[in-house]
Amino acid sequence: MTDKGWEPVIGLEIHAQLATQSKIFSGAPTAYGAPPNTQACAVDLGLPGVLPVLNREAVRMAVRFGLAIEARVSRRSVFARKNYFYPDLPKGYQISQYELPIVAAGHTEITLEDGGTKRVGITRAHLEEDAGKSLHEDFHGMSGIDLNRAGTPLLEIVSEPDLRSAKEAVTYMRKIHTLVRYLGICDGNMQEGSFRCDANVSVRKTGEARLGTRAEVKNLNSFRFVERAICHEIERQIALLEAGGTVVLETRLYDPDRDETRPMREKEEANDYRYFPDPDLLPLVLSEDFIEAQRADLPELPDAKRQRFIAQYGLPAYDAAVLCASRELADFYEGAVAASGGQAKPCANWVMVEVLGALNREAKEIGQCPISPTMLGGLVRRITDGTISGKIAKEVFEAMWQGEGDADAVIEARGLKQISDEGAIAALIDEVLRDNPTQVAQYRQGKEQVLAFFVGHVMKKSRGKANPQRLNALLRERLGAG
Repeated sequence: MTDKGWEPVIGLEIHAQLATQSKIFSGAPTAYGAPPNTQACAVDLGLPGVLPVLNREAVRMAVRFGLAIEARVSRRSVFARKNYFYPDLPKGYQISQYELPIVAAGHTEITLEDGGTKRVGITRAHLEEDAGKSLHEDFHGMSGIDLNRAGTPLLEIVSEPDLRSAKEAVTYMRKIHTLVRYLGICDGNMQEGSFRCDANVSVRKTGEARLGTRAEVKNLNSFRFVERAICHEIERQIALLEAGGTVVLETRLYDPDRDETRPMREKEEANDYRYFPDPDLLPLVLSEDFIEAQRADLPELPDAKRQRFIAQYGLPAYDAAVLCASRELADFYEGAVAASGGQAKPCANWVMVEVLGALNREAKEIGQCPISPTMLGGLVRRITDGTISGKIAKEVFEAMWQGEGDADAVIEARGLKQISDEGAIAALIDEVLRDNPTQVAQYRQGKEQVLAFFVGHVMKKSRGKANPQRLNALLRERLGAG
C-alpha cells in the first residue's frame, strides 16, 4: 500500500475462549455443540438474586498467558460492568475488565516475509464473559437466541497498532494462536468460535506520525478472512480519502461472499459503555506464590523450542518453524527422532512431507495420525540401515497408514527387504547386460545417459529391492570392465 503514498496502521483484538470446564462466573458447562439454551444457568441468564463467583482456572490461564508474553501480571485487577443492550446479552451488561486488567504491557516477536523479525506490543489482555448468540436462519423474519455461550470465559488480547500490512496481521494472529495452544489455555478452534478477532484498521500518509481515523472490522474467524478483510478495508479507506471523503469512526462487518466490508454501527467509545466496577465482584488479588507457581509450570514456548531444534538437531530455520507450529507436532517429531536413533533431518523430512501431507489429505490433526512417532522412527531406521530403499519406504509408509503394522511387520509381510548382497545384484546386472548388447556398446562409446536404462531394468528385475548405491557402483564396474 505504501507505493500509493499511504501507510496502513493495524491493531488486533483477539478473543481466545479459555479451555475451562465451566463458565467464568458460574458452574454451567462450556462444551461446544449442545442443544440451544441447555448450558445456561440462572447466573448466565442474569436472573434476580444470583451472584457471580470467579472461576480460579480462568485466572490461572490468564496469568500463564501474561508470563508467556513477558507482560506485567497485575497483583490487583478489577472487574467492571460494560453496559449495552443486545438481545443475546441477558443481563444488559457484560462483565469485563477496563482500567485495571489482569495482564498489561507485553510483547511478542513475529517473523516477516523477508526473514527479519518485528516486535509487536500487546497493550493488555483482560478477562471477560462471552455473550450469547443470535441465530437468524430458519426463523422466517425473526431471530432466535442461544444463550449456551453466555458466560463462557474469554481472554481478550489487544495489540498495539504496530502492524503495517494484512500479512503482518495474519502472522501475528498465527503467533498468538500457536502460543495459546502451547500453553493449553485455548483449543484455537476457529470454526467453533474459540479463537476470533476484531481488526482496527486506519491509513495515513507515508511518513506521517498522526494516526488516521480507524474502522473496526468485527468477528473475523479465519486467517484467510482476516487477510482479505484488512486488504479490502485498506483499499476502501485509501479510495475514500483520495476522492476527498473522510473515514468515519465505525464498526464494520466483513462479507466473505462479496469480499467487502459494510457498516454495522457507529463505533462506541468507552464512555458509551458507562464502565464502573462490578459491585458483586471483589477486586482480584494475586499472591506472588500463585504467580510463581504458574511461571514454574510453563511449558517450553514456541520460540525457545524452535531455537533448540535448530541448535540440537541441526535443522534449517524453516524446518524448525514448521515442526514447532504446534506443541503436538513438535512432540511427535522428537518422538520419531528418538525412535530412529537420532536421524534428525530424515525424520524432519518424513514428518513435513509424508505425515503432514497425509494428514492434510484426510483433514486430520496430528493427534489423529494412525502412525505413531515410534513407528515413523522405526521406518527411518530401516532406511538408514539399508533394510529398505527410500522408494520402498513410501510403500511401507502407506501400508503403516492403512493399519498393517509397524515397518518391520510390513517389510516382512510384503517381502520388501532390500537386496544388498553384491553377488545377487551382480547376477541381475549380468543378465541385463547380456540381454541388451546395443545399449552396452552405446555406453562404452560415451553415452553416459544409458546408465539410467540399465538401472531401471535391474530395478524392475529385483522388483525395486536392489540397493541403489550398490547397484550403481557394481553397474559402472561391470560396464567399465568390458
